[in-house]
Amino acid sequence: MECVIRFAQSHETFRQAEIEALASLAGVDVEFVWYDKYSPFCIAKFPDIEAARRVISRSVLAQDVFELWGRGVTHEELHADVRRRTEHRWKDYKEVSFRFLIDTFSAKRSQAEKRSLIESFQFLDFQGPIQLKDPDEDFVIFEDYVSDVEEIQLQEQQQQQNQEPPKQGKRRDLKNVYFGRWICASSRNMMHKYDLKKRKYISTTSMDAELSLVTANMAHAAPGKLFFDPFVGTGSFLIAAAYFGAATFGADIDGRSFKGRHKITKENPMGLLANFQQYGIENKFVDAFMSDLTNTPIRDVPFLDGIICDPPYGIREGLRVLGVREGKSKQPAYKDGVLAYTRDDYVPPKKPYGFVTLQHDILDFAARTLVVGGRIAMWMPTANEQNVEFIIPTHPQLEIANIGVQQFSTWSRRLLTYRKLPEGEVSSVSRIKSATDDPNGVTADELNEFRRLGVEESIQSQSIIPINIQINPFLLLNPLHLPRQLLPQQSGQFLAFVIIQILSSATTEHRPTGRCGHGICRYEWWSGDDVEVDVGDYLGCSCACPFRRHVSR
Repeated sequence: MECVIRFAQSHETFRQAEIEALASLAGVDVEFVWYDKYSPFCIAKFPDIEAARRVISRSVLAQDVFELWGRGVTHEELHADVRRRTEHRWKDYKEVSFRFLIDTFSAKRSQAEKRSLIESFQFLDFQGPIQLKDPDEDFVIFEDYVSDVEEIQLQEQQQQQNQEPPKQGKRRDLKNVYFGRWICASSRNMMHKYDLKKRKYISTTSMDAELSLVTANMAHAAPGKLFFDPFVGTGSFLIAAAYFGAATFGADIDGRSFKGRHKITKENPMGLLANFQQYGIENKFVDAFMSDLTNTPIRDVPFLDGIICDPPYGIREGLRVLGVREGKSKQPAYKDGVLAYTRDDYVPPKKPYGFVTLQHDILDFAARTLVVGGRIAMWMPTANEQNVEFIIPTHPQLEIANIGVQQFSTWSRRLLTYRKLPEGEVSSVSRIKSATDDPNGVTADELNEFRRLGVEESIQSQSIIPINIQINPFLLLNPLHLPRQLLPQQSGQFLAFVIIQILSSATTEHRPTGRCGHGICRYEWWSGDDVEVDVGDYLGCSCACPFRRHVSR
């Protein structure tokens, strides 16, 4: 059965992934017949109406789901498709109360135009009362016009091709039009209930309600499941998982983050618990304790159904774990003649910690403590100002279920979702060992590459940098200006390794070649090849000639 899913125009990169995760949780097969990230309308195929209701009713990024009665690129095509698909069913809705709605994206309709559109469906011959409030059935006409982003891209393409853009009329071009019967609404209204602005206890690192709920959906939070957040903070993820029925508990290296800085009393509970009480879900909160992943009291046995977290990135302050810095005394400390750790105001010592090491420790912890089929959904940063991507951490016992990206102005971050594999199965992606963390480092900057270079800097040792280089093969000399991130930043550093793809040219017989400065090293390629080139050889060559940034025929 084909349905129309009406999405919100929010976090578009997570919309399809959330539906797939919810379908997996519900045990429902879903097939995306048509999906466009620029459009809020999607055509998906479900086994039946009840299956569509089970999936969409939990979604946060969708708004509603409708049974598809017809589709087309014009209203005439739509009418013909409605007749073909549903004429045998019209009698079932002939006497029920109903109303017609119009949902137009990226355009506006006048009231007269809306009335005309509705009247064009008179052939349905519904005889029931028209009821504008709480009718038995809702029928919706969806119009999908070219969006602002698509229009800008189209204009840029036309300018590149030296074509004159068409004069824009009052309304953009219509891409698709649909007609559907409403099935159910989603859980999107919950993001307003759990809005951080209305929450009693938050901090600067609290995840917003919408993404918290999406993360809980990706991790399959549900009644009868136990969820854990090892970086609990103010508990945004636990609250989202608890809303979906999971029992939750968490830990944090800084107890003040979940306790609050006030004195805890019955009337004024710790900050995290106050949030659960605010929403009436305190029965889903187990507890929170002070710990980190390297010093955790949790047993290494599979008992968790889900782990959801947003690990610290080490930007504002260096990453730390519980422990004594190297060179410091490990003898118990005393304060006022009393063992320091027995005092209420005791703050345990901490030592620096590497960001990449943290990622792998999280996956190791998940592999040990998740039940088979259990999921971990965690956020991690990635820099994109210079087209740099951090390596995605992997583990042999964890299968990557989905990777979603949230884009910001100068950087981005990923939501990584993993699934625990059954005993004996190994992930198709072997674990990648990274040399990013300096094994001899002792300070936060030495241990944390992301902190050391900042969001704006590239990380050559663990990056894949896609760079478009256009070379005219019909010129004798073609300057090849390499971006600075491909060149050595310090003396003695190795040059990067690049892959060059040769695209088709007008003359298929032409075979572009490259030579080093002395003409000793020669590269010859066919159109369409993917060529692996060591930049050191490409710019210099084994004959130790000086760097020359050009390509010759």
